Amino acid sequence: MYDKLWLIPFFPLLGSIINGLLGKKIKNETIIGGIGTLAIFSSFIVSVLCFMELRLDTVKSHQQVIASWMSVGNLQIEWGFLLDPLSAVMLLVVTGVGSLIHLYSIGYMHGEEGFYRYFSYLNLFAFSMLMLVLGNNAMVMFVGWEGVGLCSYLLIGYYFHKQSAGDAAKKAFVVNRIGDFGFLLGIFLLFWTLGSEHGIWTLNFVEIAQHGHLLGAGSVVVTIITLCFFLGATGKSAQIPLYTWLPDAMEGPTPVSALIHAATMVTAGVYMIGRMNGLFAMAPDTMLVIAIVGAATAIFAASIGLAQNDIKRVLAYSTVSQLGYMFLAMGVGAFTAGIFHLMTHAFFKACLFLGSGSVIHAMHHALHKAHAHDDPQDMRNMGGLRKHMPITFLTFLISTIAIAGLPGLSGFFSKDEILLWSLAGNRGHWLLWLVASLAAGMTAFYMFRLVFMTFFGKERIAEKAKSYLHESPLVITIPLIVLAVLAVFGGYLNVPAVLGGAHRLETFLSPVFGAAQQAYGIEPPHMSHAAEYGLMGLAVGIALVGIGLAYLMYVKNPEMPAQLVAKAQGLYRAIFNKWYVDEIYDALFVNPTKKAGTFLWKGFDVVVVDGIVNGVGYIVKGFSGALRLTQSGLVHNYALAMVVGVIVMVAYYVFG
Repeated sequence: MYDKLWLIPFFPLLGSIINGLLGKKIKNETIIGGIGTLAIFSSFIVSVLCFMELRLDTVKSHQQVIASWMSVGNLQIEWGFLLDPLSAVMLLVVTGVGSLIHLYSIGYMHGEEGFYRYFSYLNLFAFSMLMLVLGNNAMVMFVGWEGVGLCSYLLIGYYFHKQSAGDAAKKAFVVNRIGDFGFLLGIFLLFWTLGSEHGIWTLNFVEIAQHGHLLGAGSVVVTIITLCFFLGATGKSAQIPLYTWLPDAMEGPTPVSALIHAATMVTAGVYMIGRMNGLFAMAPDTMLVIAIVGAATAIFAASIGLAQNDIKRVLAYSTVSQLGYMFLAMGVGAFTAGIFHLMTHAFFKACLFLGSGSVIHAMHHALHKAHAHDDPQDMRNMGGLRKHMPITFLTFLISTIAIAGLPGLSGFFSKDEILLWSLAGNRGHWLLWLVASLAAGMTAFYMFRLVFMTFFGKERIAEKAKSYLHESPLVITIPLIVLAVLAVFGGYLNVPAVLGGAHRLETFLSPVFGAAQQAYGIEPPHMSHAAEYGLMGLAVGIALVGIGLAYLMYVKNPEMPAQLVAKAQGLYRAIFNKWYVDEIYDALFVNPTKKAGTFLWKGFDVVVVDGIVNGVGYIVKGFSGALRLTQSGLVHNYALAMVVGVIVMVAYYVFG
């Protein structure tokens, strides 16, 4: 199957082309949605077959070169794909979760104008993400990297008639360009340094892994290169300081939020660090920066999630926070733990986003039928929905328990491993563990706050709309059920030895991560079983405290939140307004840039550039106006000029 790797990105590309060119003529939503879903599901089937073959193969790295892309001097770039354990895991996540979200979209987007356009964009995004994952060199990865950024812009701005959606799309595009600039700098520096100093002119990931040690462990150049790549990761994966685009991206359709901003695109930065783990392992200073930024993002985003009322915005800040956990893992050298949490997060966060979409779908339908104008995404308008939407409630609750890190579900295993490495790994620190643990407690609180406000208590929806509330159709609930099952059992792929497991995922990924960890002294945590049990118990205890507080404030004593807000209005306003980061960015960067642009336009371009061009024109016009008088076109004027000329010449000859 290794020679069939090209089929994995090809099927979504084909689906995008068919729906994009013919969708408007096809018109039938079932056919359009079927084409889009079948395209990504076909990629999933090929991915599964490749994974099965790789799992049984003794050789764990295979490349397929499709064609030569460019050949300029020492730069030789090929269109090539790389299948190894890391890309195999990512392929299953992208195509598997992607297939469920495509299926869900058929029901959720029913009746939307531009239905064919939506599926064309969604397939194009899947193609770009698969190119990013499969690329065997940094330039092919960059093509996918830019492709997902473009598709994110198109899908966030799907409702382009809304000002907020257009602004959010532009914001995502611009902020990502900042990170992409860093990614490009990293590519250029890596290529030039390896080539000019060591004669290794390559951007191929396998060759970089073989020769990257020539850059020198801990050297300034490898630190700068990895920091540039990390800047790219902060943009794509929404880390401090480039995280602000992701919460605004909730303006796009909910399935877009689930696919792009929970399960796939935002994990690209984590995957990129995993793919170049050899370079990052050589740069301990960069890894420390990554760990600090990840931990800071985790707790900062979690704090904002405490006070948000829009159901999708709560999940957006939860995504930013969980991505921080993944970067914390990468920063302390727990590469497998980072990818493990990436995978489990894809399951439960996709389920949560799709579950919120099911709620919004039901709320919108009920409010529309009742001619009410309440916001269908505001949790303050919900309450008591569990009796109307039992499947949505159960799947949502399961995924919330998973993200809270309670024992037995996937989030417990992946989160616990990150906390263990952050405390006991030789590149960890107790402060990193403390911050991550506090963020976990906040996560448990605000996620159960969301559950209690949405599904428990009295119904706060408009009275006349209550009778219209109902469970979503099967095309929406089936993906929820599958994802909820994965949220339960996905964690059992990497059960730690202390719980009787065999670290199967770590064993599978060891050909990718093991060499760098061993070569550069990244050691796994060494703790007694009693200490590990104690650490697990402490993490579970922190989560239970968060859940208990949410229950006390939003079920047992619903008046308590208002009382606390009254006592700490300043703090609440700061959290509710997202610590005013957008306003600070506007003051420091956006508005000065606008003013500079206006000056360059009206001051420099209009006055100086246009002034010079227009001035030259006026001068030429003045001279030509005088000269044209000598070319009147009248014969007697020319005769007079000749006579005068002769007289002047004779006079000069006689008297000169």
